[in-house]
Amino acid sequence: MRAGQVVGLSGLAVVCGLALAGCGGGSASGGGGTTPVETQAATPVFSVAAGTYTSVQTVTITDATPGATIYYNTTPGVPPSAMSTAYTGPVRVGETETLSAVAVAAGYTGSVVQSVPYVINLPTNGKVYASQKALAGAHVYVMAASTTGYGGAGLAAGTGNASVSLLNAALTGQSDAVGAYVPTNQDGTFSIAGDYTCTPGTQVYLYALGGSTGAGTNTAIGLLAALGACPAAGNFGSNLYAVVNEVSTVATAYALAGFATDATHVGSSGTALAKVGIANAFANAANLETLGTGVALAVTPAGNGTVPQTKIDTLANVLVSCTSTSAAGSNGCGLLFGYTLSGGLTGTPPTDTASAAINIAHNPAANVADMWGVGSGVTFAPTLGAQPNDWTVALSFSGGGLSSPVGLAVDGAGDVWAANQTGSAGVSELSPLGAPLSPATGYLGGGLNTPLNLAIDPAGNAWVTNVGSANLSEFSSAGAALSPAGGYVGGGLGDAGQLAIDGSGNAWEASGTNNAVAEFTNAGVALSPSAGFTGGGVNQPTGIAIDATGKAWVSNAQSGGVSEFSAAGAALSPSTAYKGGGLDDPYAIAIDATGDVWASNGYPSFTASLSKLSNSGVAISPTTGYVGGGLNRSTGLSIDGAGNVWVGNYGNNSLSEFTNAGVAVTPSTGYLGGGLSSATLVAADGSGNVWITNDAQTAEIVEFVGVGTPVVTPLAVGVKNNALGTRP
Repeated sequence: MRAGQVVGLSGLAVVCGLALAGCGGGSASGGGGTTPVETQAATPVFSVAAGTYTSVQTVTITDATPGATIYYNTTPGVPPSAMSTAYTGPVRVGETETLSAVAVAAGYTGSVVQSVPYVINLPTNGKVYASQKALAGAHVYVMAASTTGYGGAGLAAGTGNASVSLLNAALTGQSDAVGAYVPTNQDGTFSIAGDYTCTPGTQVYLYALGGSTGAGTNTAIGLLAALGACPAAGNFGSNLYAVVNEVSTVATAYALAGFATDATHVGSSGTALAKVGIANAFANAANLETLGTGVALAVTPAGNGTVPQTKIDTLANVLVSCTSTSAAGSNGCGLLFGYTLSGGLTGTPPTDTASAAINIAHNPAANVADMWGVGSGVTFAPTLGAQPNDWTVALSFSGGGLSSPVGLAVDGAGDVWAANQTGSAGVSELSPLGAPLSPATGYLGGGLNTPLNLAIDPAGNAWVTNVGSANLSEFSSAGAALSPAGGYVGGGLGDAGQLAIDGSGNAWEASGTNNAVAEFTNAGVALSPSAGFTGGGVNQPTGIAIDATGKAWVSNAQSGGVSEFSAAGAALSPSTAYKGGGLDDPYAIAIDATGDVWASNGYPSFTASLSKLSNSGVAISPTTGYVGGGLNRSTGLSIDGAGNVWVGNYGNNSLSEFTNAGVAVTPSTGYLGGGLSSATLVAADGSGNVWITNDAQTAEIVEFVGVGTPVVTPLAVGVKNNALGTRP
């Protein structure tokens, strides 16, 4: 009989290995020989002779609570969650029961606990590599993300965002300043069993530090692998095998960048939305690499996403410049850490390669040529053939009816919605991992007629504007049409401008052809008059946003101004609209956490700037606007949880980033990648990713992984909770 065959009790499995003298109360020995450990003490109640049992086995009950139920396994090696076979007859002291095909390990003494489930955990196994060589003597930690404070770019490491080390030093027998650990064996393997408590839903990752590939111990080697959410019962178990290497480190660093300050400070606030955001971020690592092999992906597991495998491998080679050396003070480590300061060109250097990878994800435009130089090896392949524009990791997704998508929004679950102009002209929904949730035609009905823009209300319903008719469509979070066949009509609806939802769930549309603003209740009843809300300098409006007080702000594409309306639709801006601050054909508009108003300039003209106004309409940006960073006929606009401003550039197919003070973060080209084509609208999500639509007869949307700061989604919830432009 193989090691790892099991007898399960009280609904959960127990496991023993044949090489062990017994089970219960053991501790991890480091690698390879880990003894499973009970998470609850229990009285031994039966014993079975050593051997392999394939049919009938007699179990003698030596002690038990009357009426206890014995659960047992008839399929040796099946993970604990699959154990469900039970002997449900009465159990009495001294009774002998016959069970079918019980799998038992040598010398096992087990336990039955009535109504109190316990588990002896299956071991989680894996192997750590550095520069494709087994890493011996590395300390492997099981780390849980904090739920008491955010980590991320610009946030200092502290007790609030410190990851929690889960391993129990009393059981592993090994600990250091980071926490309890198990060491890797000479072949790089490790095994972790019942040495920790895994609370269901907790987000967990492996962190390997130090070790030697043969030439000497390098304490600067730091490697990561994202495991994700703890199971509903027990620990991760033997069904999980993890390869921890430079590729898994890059994947984990980028996926968690929105929550990570460094390798030991990964955390969020613990609110409901924050838990969704960080769970989606951990899961996103599996879109970049395969945990069980440590190999970068070219296509996402769902099959509809293209992954920049060559860039991930090249980034892994950048880390190899240090992990391939025999000491932390090597020239390779020194160069790498000098190029990966916490602030990009400024700040503090990392002390290990895992934190260096996180810093690269935070600052993808910094020291690009220098890192290209140190990462020119071919330890991992395929690699980039030329120096990249930047170190962003961008994925492109198709399916679900995507076809020339323009409108874009993210809901509270992290699902991404897009409005499509061509093809079936439906509404698409993708999961947080980019997998299609809508059918191949997209969602149809409800008066859809060449949809252009959309927004999500606080209840999770999607509202859509239509170019082909003056109406609005509404869909449930499951994609069912809620609006009638002709859509919602009236209220001054005109050309399908952008759409915004206020805190009450009312929908507001910028109606360009009518030079007006329309408002509808969340039941689809027009609140605005038949001509819409007018005045305040409204002239060919395109963009609209709602601030925390419920006021609507409108960008006027060809009149160079911004208009303001009260929550009741009264014009508050002057008849000429608010001007200044470089406003010139503003297309999109957004509100930040302080209530300041941002507008992207240059569409349909060729101006390339951003404007910022106070919440009283006073220009904050200079007369030229904020410039640089790749701005070019800018259309999309989104603000993340740190107040950074993200802009889609139709003119040069790029994504730009500015600080809230108007300083360009991106290079003069903007960020490139993901097959951007006529980049249009932008949406930041609750996991630190930034999404952008391609409006050029393409069938894709693009995700830039981990470049931003998590933000409250959908925007309407931010409005409702006075949390616009803040972390969840």
